[in-house]
Amino acid sequence: MDEIRATPFSAGLRRLCAEALLDGERVIWEGQPDGIARMIMWRFLWWLGFPWLLLTVVAIRNDWVDQAAQPLVMLGFAMIAAPLVMLLQDLQTLYMITDRRALILRTAWGRRTVSQTPFKAMDAVFEILDIGGGVGHLNFASGRSTRSPDTDYTGRYGFRCVRDAARIRHILEGARAGKTRR
Repeated sequence: MDEIRATPFSAGLRRLCAEALLDGERVIWEGQPDGIARMIMWRFLWWLGFPWLLLTVVAIRNDWVDQAAQPLVMLGFAMIAAPLVMLLQDLQTLYMITDRRALILRTAWGRRTVSQTPFKAMDAVFEILDIGGGVGHLNFASGRSTRSPDTDYTGRYGFRCVRDAARIRHILEGARAGKTRR
């Protein structure tokens, strides 16, 4: 999963990548989040959403709810759809390590965003949070706004749901030290 997957979104990501790179900047590593791992991480929403919808249908058939039926059904569908929406966002995301910085490119929902972190703005030690199945979060900056989809609730920022995060940390450390090779 170190290369960009061929999806309907890959052409847009490639164009954004070409625009985001500076003159003479070399790409050392690129990859995408593991969308399946993120979906599995949020599967509890399915465990809640399907029974919720079933109970809502029973309540509607027995006339237990009247005007509240539509919001209850919409909430059930939202719980079921959320992991799939996250998968779509991950398919529209590209992580890159260059010889100058780390980049997170996103073309999700028609909004093209480039988030960059120069090596000098990174933490001294990179943190890996294992989420299971060989997937983890590689945090390389702290004190970021928690409104970013790439930041956790404490402000730690980095690549989310990447396979073999330890290897990617090694690549990022090497790039920051100037020991770069593709």
